[in-house]
Amino acid sequence: MTNNTAFAELMAFQRQTEALGNVAERLGWDQETMMPRGAADQRGEEMAAIEGVLHARRTDPRIAGWLAAAEVSDAAGAAQLRLIRRSYDRSVKVPADLAEALARLTSVAQGIWAEARAAGNVAAFLPTLAEVLALKRQEAAALAEGGDLYDALIDDYEPGATAESLGAMFGRMRPRLVSLREKVLGKPAPQKIEGHFSTDSQMRMARDLGTAFGYDWSRGRMDLAVHPFSSGGGDDSRITTRIVETDPFNCFYSTIHEVGHSSYELAIDPDYAMTPIGHGCSMGVHESQSRIYENQIGRGRAFTGWMFEQMRERFGEFGVRSADEFYAIVNRVQPGFIRTEADEVHYNLHIMMRFDLERALVRGDLGVNDLEAAWNDRFKADFGVAVDQPAHGLLQDVHWSCGLFGYFPTYTLGNVYAGCLHQALRVAVPDLDDQLAAGDTSAATGWLRETLQRHGGLREPRATIAQACGFDPHEGPLLDYLEAKFAGLYGL
Repeated sequence: MTNNTAFAELMAFQRQTEALGNVAERLGWDQETMMPRGAADQRGEEMAAIEGVLHARRTDPRIAGWLAAAEVSDAAGAAQLRLIRRSYDRSVKVPADLAEALARLTSVAQGIWAEARAAGNVAAFLPTLAEVLALKRQEAAALAEGGDLYDALIDDYEPGATAESLGAMFGRMRPRLVSLREKVLGKPAPQKIEGHFSTDSQMRMARDLGTAFGYDWSRGRMDLAVHPFSSGGGDDSRITTRIVETDPFNCFYSTIHEVGHSSYELAIDPDYAMTPIGHGCSMGVHESQSRIYENQIGRGRAFTGWMFEQMRERFGEFGVRSADEFYAIVNRVQPGFIRTEADEVHYNLHIMMRFDLERALVRGDLGVNDLEAAWNDRFKADFGVAVDQPAHGLLQDVHWSCGLFGYFPTYTLGNVYAGCLHQALRVAVPDLDDQLAAGDTSAATGWLRETLQRHGGLREPRATIAQACGFDPHEGPLLDYLEAKFAGLYGL
């Protein structure tokens, strides 16, 4: 790193900002896992207060001077300046009172959403959603400066992506996904898993799955949440999961998914700690890690064979006769309501629906009061099933209550990136299945750690994937993988 005084002063200032951001993130983790329900309004004020401090730091006029004067001679330093400049340029466009209002409202809104979801009462949530959307549209207008509002929000999560580029990608993917789904659904479906799997037993196996995927428990922990998530980085990255006692896969694959996210953060070069490049470089790249852990590795034939034996040891005979049968059950294709429980064939169709709906909301083409009907109509058209309750429809995802408009498309980007990474991984580790069949993921996770995770935000998102894979990312490897996998499973 350079000894340039301006750069050193900028990085010292940024280190404090990063530390305060970590405190804010920990407050969010607490809200979803430990906080008493009656504390919601107070937490909203706390979040608004810390956002006010963070916004003031991110827009401090000294940053412009430091950026102008700073000199660096290495890639890491250049990346630090790139990300600080990007944050500063975006932050100065957003008024401080708007940033605080959004932090306050979205903190409270999450509790309102959770209560409405539990009660199946969409009407109880819509006024709050309308308030969140109004503030997000104000923020988008400030950021876009006359450009597309939705693009401005997408850029928060996947720099360089646009609604046009994402829509084009979805347009290329949809025909092959729909064709594959029709072929698969024309075949007999595997049985569902049945039985009772206690919370304690599931949590013990979930912890062992985390260990199998290399999760560092000395710098992490696992708790329960309504909507599983991971939180934090550096030396403190935590995961959550959820329990359905009749469906252990819900817990097991949520855990593996969140371990993928958290392991990315924990693997970043410690020299980057408490700096802008000490985080995952985008939500799409982040999702690539959780999805390759969960799907290509965790739902593959080799690893599910090991999982089958683990379940027999822990739960005894649970109605599944063989590892091949277990593999088929884990990958059962069905047009279900819940995105987070969707099979790999249907998952991206869920994202495409949400992409279209939230883009229409942000652009003003769809009103909040018409959203439930639009959701239900679109779901019936895309999945052939009528939504039976709000928790299976509009109220299933936490994202809009948090103000995360523009986030959903990064899930499919993550799948696309994971498809590319998986193709490269298979070339790099030709005996991968032999290791996974023994429950040893270290070759896979080690390759991901060295080629991608340890670099954090050093490169732009697409460049991060291209550097790891050796080719520019595109949807082809994912679609080829899905067609090959499910053709084998269903005898297509």
